[in-house]
Amino acid sequence: MAIRTTWEIVHSCGHEVTHNLSNRPADRRAGFARWLEGRDCTFCWRAARDSDTESKEAWLAARRAEEHQAVTAWAARFEMPPLEGAEKALDWGARSRHQLVTAAHTALVLEGTWSDEDWSVLEEKARTLTRASWWIDQRDAEGRDLPELLDAATDADRGTENPFR
Repeated sequence: MAIRTTWEIVHSCGHEVTHNLSNRPADRRAGFARWLEGRDCTFCWRAARDSDTESKEAWLAARRAEEHQAVTAWAARFEMPPLEGAEKALDWGARSRHQLVTAAHTALVLEGTWSDEDWSVLEEKARTLTRASWWIDQRDAEGRDLPELLDAATDADRGTENPFR
């Protein structure tokens, strides 16, 4: 006897939907069908997700404003120069720079063996990189990799302004 592949599921929203579960292994179909019963049907799930965009957008805007304020304060405190690039990339690049440099400080100085003098040299190198897209490209890097990444940066990644503050 063949194991069934289609299931009549009554979702938690009350809709009854026929699901073809043949793309799942036979021993996992019944469990998945039970899981589906505890969820809204696809139509109701999408409607609920799409109807709440205003609160999501408000939350995201508040979060971005909070991050922007923290990044701006950090950049001013540590005398980081403004970034250059496309308008859309400036905030993202500043956030990426903040995250990577603070992660590097944690990994190298607080948890590692670097002295404050070693860190000062690295911080000066980081100040010379003002292209926002470079920082965005490094957003997934580990903090401990920052020294090597800074050494690999080219002149195209550095600003054209006077490097002496």
